[in-house]
Amino acid sequence: MIGCFEKILKQFVLLISLLGLLGCAPRVQRSPVGLLSSNQQEPALSGDGTKLALIVNRNGRPTVQLQEVKTGRIIQLRQLSRYQPHSSPSLSWNGRYLALIVQRRNRRMPIIEDRLMGRVHELLVPQERIPIRLSLSPTASQLAIQVAHKGKWRIEFFDMSDKLEPDQPISNRGSSIFENIN
Repeated sequence: MIGCFEKILKQFVLLISLLGLLGCAPRVQRSPVGLLSSNQQEPALSGDGTKLALIVNRNGRPTVQLQEVKTGRIIQLRQLSRYQPHSSPSLSWNGRYLALIVQRRNRRMPIIEDRLMGRVHELLVPQERIPIRLSLSPTASQLAIQVAHKGKWRIEFFDMSDKLEPDQPISNRGSSIFENIN
C-alpha cells in the first residue's frame, strides 16, 4: 500500500514539475492579419516593441516595410523609394530612425531615415568597403556596420550623436512630439 502511494506521489510531483516548466515557457503571440504574408525577411523591432521593420518583395525588389505591431497597420516611408533594393533594417527605440542598407546606382550604402523630420542621412563609407549588415543603437547615437573589405569581414562603428537627436523612451509624463509621426 505504501509503495503504491509513493508511486502516485512521484507521478504527481512529476506532473506538477512539468506544469511549472510550461509556465516558464515564453508566450507566443500571433501576428495580426496585416503582418501575415509571404516572403517576409530580416525582422527588426523597435526598442519599445511597437514597430516592426522587415524586408518584403514588392514588384520583384526587396523593399523595407514598417508596421505597427499591434494592428499591423503599414506606416508609409516616403523618403526611401529612390533607394532600392533595401536590406538589413534596424530601428531606434521609438522607431523615429530607420537605418538600412540600400543600393544607389552601382553602390551599396547605409542610410538612416529620420521619420520625424522627413530627412534621409546618407553615410559615406570608403568605396572599397561594401556594407553587408548594420545595427542602430536604440538611442540612434551609434551605428555598427559589417563591411567586406579585401575578402575579409569586419565591424565598423560610426558615432551618430553629432548628426541625430537621441531617440529616448517616451515618459508617461506629458506628450511627446514623436507621437505625431505614428
